[in-house]
Amino acid sequence: MVSNNFMKLEFASRSENESFARVAVASFVSQLDPTLNELTDIKTVISEAVTNAIIHGYDGNPDGIVTITCEIEDETVHISVEDNGRGISDLEQARQPLYTTKPELERSGMGFTIMENFMDRLEVETEPGRGTSIRMTKRIETKKALYN
Repeated sequence: MVSNNFMKLEFASRSENESFARVAVASFVSQLDPTLNELTDIKTVISEAVTNAIIHGYDGNPDGIVTITCEIEDETVHISVEDNGRGISDLEQARQPLYTTKPELERSGMGFTIMENFMDRLEVETEPGRGTSIRMTKRIETKKALYN
């Protein structure tokens, strides 16, 4: 059992880095031996959070920095995705299903809904003009527990 292992990743706010972030986090979390569904859930929420930072936080500006930190504590993974972009002016509205500020980009407006449904806990801190921090937690079922 691994306890309190962590990693930190910073990268340019370019859309081509979204898949890199997804794979890096999945690789780190794989030490917990997650199920395929758990790994898919984590990869999906990373995609949503990173894409939101790039598209909404930095408005597509490739000069921003997205920071991801992951910590493993027993069987629980804590993930944080942060940007120093424009922030969210109305967080409650942004968390509503189907709401998007970028309909011209064919955005579904389901990012926060997906993150809430795929993770055990989701916290969002944001300040207009200063950025957004999304913190998520998921407990990984141990294989031992699945077979008992």
